[in-house]
Amino acid sequence: MAFNKRISSIAPSMTLGISAKAKEMKAKGLPVINFSAGEPDFDTPDYIKEACLKAIKEGKTKYAPVGGIPELKNAIIEKLKKDNGLEYTAGEIMVCVGAKEALFDVIMTIADEGDEVLMPAPYWVSYEEIVRVSGAKTVIVPSTLENNFKITVDELKKHITPKTKALIMNSPSNPTGSLYNEKELKELADFLSDKNIWVISDEIYEKIIYDNEKHVSIASFSPEIKKKTIVINGFSKSHSMTGWRLGYAAGPKEVISLASGLQGHATSGTPTFIQYAGVEALKDTGTVEKMRVEFEKRRNVIVEGLNKIKGFKCPKPQGAFYVFPDVSGLFGQTIGGKKITGSMDLCEVILEKANVAGVPGIAFGMDQNIRFSFATSLKDIEEGILRIKQLIEGVSDVLFQ
Repeated sequence: MAFNKRISSIAPSMTLGISAKAKEMKAKGLPVINFSAGEPDFDTPDYIKEACLKAIKEGKTKYAPVGGIPELKNAIIEKLKKDNGLEYTAGEIMVCVGAKEALFDVIMTIADEGDEVLMPAPYWVSYEEIVRVSGAKTVIVPSTLENNFKITVDELKKHITPKTKALIMNSPSNPTGSLYNEKELKELADFLSDKNIWVISDEIYEKIIYDNEKHVSIASFSPEIKKKTIVINGFSKSHSMTGWRLGYAAGPKEVISLASGLQGHATSGTPTFIQYAGVEALKDTGTVEKMRVEFEKRRNVIVEGLNKIKGFKCPKPQGAFYVFPDVSGLFGQTIGGKKITGSMDLCEVILEKANVAGVPGIAFGMDQNIRFSFATSLKDIEEGILRIKQLIEGVSDVLFQ
């Protein structure tokens, strides 16, 4: 029997697939170092767990209002005003089962068959697949290492057509860790403010920023750009709550209302007790900053180490917990008995011969790079770099079997 064509065309998440394979190898006793993880390795802070347990014990286990409980909506409104200079009402906030559901519901609400959605490359793997399900077409806006993987107004102009419906922005970025500064974002905001184009701003990594840089939301520059921007955020990365599935969208009431209608038929909303944990999470007393400081130490170590490996060119990310080195200098070489023709070949041989898991850049639309996560211990980072260096420089290709 035939299946839905859009659903059948979806490619499985390569990042989740590789991470699962690494965990499977580790369970078999292989000394795998996982540089593929897209989640913090820290435990969820105790005060958040305690708030969740308290809510359960108090019987807050029934259906929540679709779109979120008032307490969490109000806490998110306060957070957006304090941290981002953005003012919203409760009707402009939608609490979701993770930021991914927020993205899905918003894209499904905005994009339609025949529309085009602009997507700067490299991009997070799920953007393209969600747009595909909506029936719209993704239009890739390329970036370069020389420009720190950030697009400009001039590049954006080349890809806008009468069919352009939306632009997806992600700062700090997964997979590159690139951060748009205030000047760069203002130029984009000024250009887009009079265009009939929605802006979907994925800001999930906003709390993980380095070198005293600051996060700025593109929606904050003018009332005009705010009216056409939907901010996506959540608790997974900032509070190490990936398994809790708690995120939100903030934007114009007409978008949020329609997206909430879709949510009501898909998930009925987010578990009530988890939302109460979210209220407490936004009262953070320093745990988020402690994690950020540790990530910054790890970033410095992995960037320095990778840049000492022949064939690696690793820029220093300003946010998130990923590096995205250019490895095209290794293409055409034979490593560990395998001819390297692209990022997939390199990641496969590094996993098979050095027991280090990374994600090929082709998953993010840029084959000359690979993504390594430094959401793991300094000890593992140092050991992983050593294994990769020894493998690539020919010290041993069977040392870690």
